[in-house]
Amino acid sequence: MIYPIVIYGDEVLRKPCEPLSPDTAAETKTLIENMFLTLGEAGGVGLAAPQIGRSLRLFIIDCTPWAEDDPTCADYKRAFINPEIYERSTETKIYSEGCLSFPGLYADVKRSLSIRMHYLDTDFQPHDEEFTGLKAWVIQHEYDHIEGIVFTDRVSPLRRNLLKGKLLNLAKGKYKCAYKTK
Repeated sequence: MIYPIVIYGDEVLRKPCEPLSPDTAAETKTLIENMFLTLGEAGGVGLAAPQIGRSLRLFIIDCTPWAEDDPTCADYKRAFINPEIYERSTETKIYSEGCLSFPGLYADVKRSLSIRMHYLDTDFQPHDEEFTGLKAWVIQHEYDHIEGIVFTDRVSPLRRNLLKGKLLNLAKGKYKCAYKTK
């Protein structure tokens, strides 16, 4: 099932999400499969549960499109359940970010070059892992979603002020994109 993507202005994008319980493993696996279908349809590299209207501590990434720039991204698809970033490098980089919940909007965002994170996989098995480069970047973006933070919260106040009109149009439903939205 392909879900419609929630667009900026919906309150679900601003709520910290609830953890998933292992007793929901079967439903969670189905949800993850459908999120990957949705991500593929929308042409993104990451999707968090709030972006499909579900306030759950869950996101997926598929860095495969970046394999040409970073060979470690080849076939790199993963789901992260109940993740907790507990360490961020002080070394940062500014990336131009976009988001499926903000069609047509891009802004420069400063993020840590590496992170350490606890998370559960699709079998609810625990992991503690370090992520660097492009993977760390997309994970931080999706992690923000489950914390109720959107990427425009991380741009400079001046840039955010310049984006006000575009954000207002998104919230009013004035946008065009090639994937299903709500």
